[in-house]
This record gives sequence, structure tokens and C-alpha cells, in this order.
Amino acid sequence: MRVMVIVKANKNSEAGVMPSEKLLTDMGNFNEELVKAGVLLAGEGLHPSAKGARVAFSGEKRTVVDGPFTETKELIAGFWLWQVRSMEEAIEWVRRCPNPHLGDSEIEIRPVFEAADFGAEFTPELREQEDRIRAEAEKINARTS
Repeated sequence: MRVMVIVKANKNSEAGVMPSEKLLTDMGNFNEELVKAGVLLAGEGLHPSAKGARVAFSGEKRTVVDGPFTETKELIAGFWLWQVRSMEEAIEWVRRCPNPHLGDSEIEIRPVFEAADFGAEFTPELREQEDRIRAEAEKINARTS
């Protein structure tokens, strides 16, 4: 199963406070463990919401709102995409993770939808389209890596 592991933002990450050398080292070592275990698929830190934007949808109307966004507890500071055997395995990995922020932190784990989760509505034609899109995206990622 794939899971997205979401590092929640806090006041410091939203203020643009950069991690210490020790935290960067500890996270680098943790990421190496994830790679060696075959768990890590992707992972990135995100700039503060002040550098972001949101697009709100209401029917056909689109409204753009520039950051920063006020509800820090709802914001994301970074993420990983992991391949694990179970939610329990993902939880065990997160328990081993260095604290991503000075002070209190929160990391959320969410399962990623797989094709089988969509049932009959995900027709063979849609599955074929999805496979083509993923293959093309992998080619692009390979060129930019």
C-alpha cells in the first residue's frame, strides 16, 4: 500500500525558519533508512504558505487567493510518499522519524487511493489512460532527475 506522510506546518515553518544542520543530518539519515528498506518513493519540504496560492472552485467560477494562510494547523510543511505493507508499518516508521520542527510537531499518515478502490467506475479505458499518464510522468521525472 502507498501512503502519504504529511508533516504539518507550525509557526516556525510558516515563518520560514530553516532547519538546523543537526536536523538536516538526522532527516538525511532517516531518509537513507527509508530508501534502504524500499519504503521511500518521494519526499519534499515545502516553502511557507506566504509563497503559495489557493484556487477556490464554485461551479464554473475560479477564485485565486494568495498566501499566507492563517490556519497553521491545517497547513503542510512537507511530505513523503511511501510504499509499505500496512498502516501499522507506516506508523512504526513515523515513530522513528526525527521531530521535524523545534518544539511540538504533528505528522499525518493517509492511504493513497489505488485503482481497485474505485470499483467498476474505473473502467478498463480509464485504467489504460491512467497507465499512459503515469508512464509519461515517469519519463519526464527521469529526464529532470
